[in-house]
Amino acid sequence: MLNKNSKYNPDVLDALANLSNDEVFTPPKIANQVLNLLPQEIFEDPNITFLDPASKSGVFLREIAKRLIKGLEKEIPDLQERLNHIFTKQLFGIAITELTALLSRRSVYCTKEANSKYSVCTAFKNENGNIFFDRIEHTWENGKCKYCGASQEVYDRDDVLETHAYAFIHKTPQEILKLFGEKNMKFDVIIGNPPYQLNDGGAQASAKPIYHLFVEQAKKLNPRFLTMIIPARWFAGGKGLDNFRKEMLNDNRIRVLVDYPASGEVFPGVEIKGGVCYFLWDRDNKGNCLVKSKYGKNESVLERNLLEKGYDSFIRFNEAVSIIRKISTFKEKSFSEIVSSRKPFGLTTNFADFKEKEFPNSLKIYANKKTGFISRDKILQNKNWTNKYKVYITKAYGAGESYPHQILNTPIFGEKNTCCTETYIVIGPFENKKEAENVISYIKTRFFRFLVMLNKPTQDATSKVYKFAPMQNFSSNSDIDWSKPIPEIDKQLYKKYNLTKEEIDFIESMIRPMDKI
Repeated sequence: MLNKNSKYNPDVLDALANLSNDEVFTPPKIANQVLNLLPQEIFEDPNITFLDPASKSGVFLREIAKRLIKGLEKEIPDLQERLNHIFTKQLFGIAITELTALLSRRSVYCTKEANSKYSVCTAFKNENGNIFFDRIEHTWENGKCKYCGASQEVYDRDDVLETHAYAFIHKTPQEILKLFGEKNMKFDVIIGNPPYQLNDGGAQASAKPIYHLFVEQAKKLNPRFLTMIIPARWFAGGKGLDNFRKEMLNDNRIRVLVDYPASGEVFPGVEIKGGVCYFLWDRDNKGNCLVKSKYGKNESVLERNLLEKGYDSFIRFNEAVSIIRKISTFKEKSFSEIVSSRKPFGLTTNFADFKEKEFPNSLKIYANKKTGFISRDKILQNKNWTNKYKVYITKAYGAGESYPHQILNTPIFGEKNTCCTETYIVIGPFENKKEAENVISYIKTRFFRFLVMLNKPTQDATSKVYKFAPMQNFSSNSDIDWSKPIPEIDKQLYKKYNLTKEEIDFIESMIRPMDKI
């Protein structure tokens, strides 16, 4: 039973079950951390307007209201007059579903109907207040929605089901402003936690990111401040995010970026591959970005450019910046140049036209958790690779959220007369067997896998994740003695790149030894 003498007063918004891993409720604690990024004097200004374009629980609007109620106390001394002003003139929301519209109104106005006698605001004439849900239909073109890219096959559904056509990204900026019926409507602050992705109808629950569309639309409305919680996968781009990544990383109006590689530290019990982040975009103040990295008990803060010279991906950990800078002075080629693209031999993951036993003139094939033998005429591309030495490594490997990581699966030595399906990518090929073996030793080092981690926000390990790793001389006259045990090779690499004890300790706190796996 509840102890009546207890001072514990739980917040109901902390106890809500998430809609899904793509539509996650924001804990009040995190909402307030995001609000803390804003200049606090704006909560003393009765003319500042706020919009949550993807309201789910109403937590952002509720917490903003609390700050305004306190901040405007001198400006508008009468409490009811102050409440009416705040809720009718300053706070606005667009809900993502009819249900979340009701929930948001309940959180903000203390009743699901804004004009109810129980509402804390007595000035509303309609039940919506300033929190709307506008059911929108997708606009189909060639099987996709022209606004959000949703699959017609998946989302052209019965009227009783949610369309997941979110109003904020299916309307023009002008239509969004008209939604609230105010002349000369503007929003000074746009803040929220948008939906993250939509099922795109592809294989294996393939999904299309949409969170970037909310950020892009918000910028079109030209607020003074923009802050959103979004997945961190955009750091490395991919799947429709390359242009968004480029624009964000070159935008010097992003003044604060708070990064959580482990999403569970923001959303308890929710794993979002690659982690999450939130940022402050300040329209009128350009400059370097204050990057805050938080992972486990560790936290680092560094003011820097979001892009290091010569790179097109964000270096996630502040501690890694000095390491990357030291490596770049060697001007070595990237290891990614010897990593193949997907389907190195043109064979898909589900390719199964192979035999269990070897037969004359056959090739050994490495497939998903099995091996077999195929005839050479099955190879669709890179046939000349089959008679050379190679290294195979899986195209995907889940890192999980706990440190230290392994990052990559154990590499496989690819002897001559072998090939693989899309489950693997190829590193090489090599004329010399020893070179392929030395590459495997390099991959197993913590140094190498740490650099891969910096560009690998999800389980995918395509060629681009190897971009930060420098190429080495894998021949017998190398500056690295590849015959040594892996820990000794790591020490040689640390020495080569003049890494400090602090830098080495950081690498080894993030990456666990592969030779013990």
